[in-house]
Amino acid sequence: MKKVLIGIIVGIISGMFAAGGGLLLVPVYTYILKLDEKDARATSLFCILPMVILTAIIYAHNNFIDWNLGIKCALGGIIGGFLGGKLLNKISNKYLQIIFIIFLIYAGINMITR
Repeated sequence: MKKVLIGIIVGIISGMFAAGGGLLLVPVYTYILKLDEKDARATSLFCILPMVILTAIIYAHNNFIDWNLGIKCALGGIIGGFLGGKLLNKISNKYLQIIFIIFLIYAGINMITR
């Protein structure tokens, strides 16, 4: 039940703020459910796929998607996702944590200053 509740909470946040996988699921999987860093990231990506598809359908239905921009960024995201997946195997968990923390701090500062 706890895992379903985590999914519901992350799904609501993802639907409202377009965030969830990396920002919420990875820390939850790592610190609450005690998954390995790499397993947490891979499981997060697997879990956000259905959330993203459903949310994108709702956003598209309400004409919120800039298709030209979205398609171009999606192509870049496919390439980046492939490269990131390959790099994940080469980076230790310690450095993954440090990089992730730096990313979260950067994202938080950007959100506050905008």
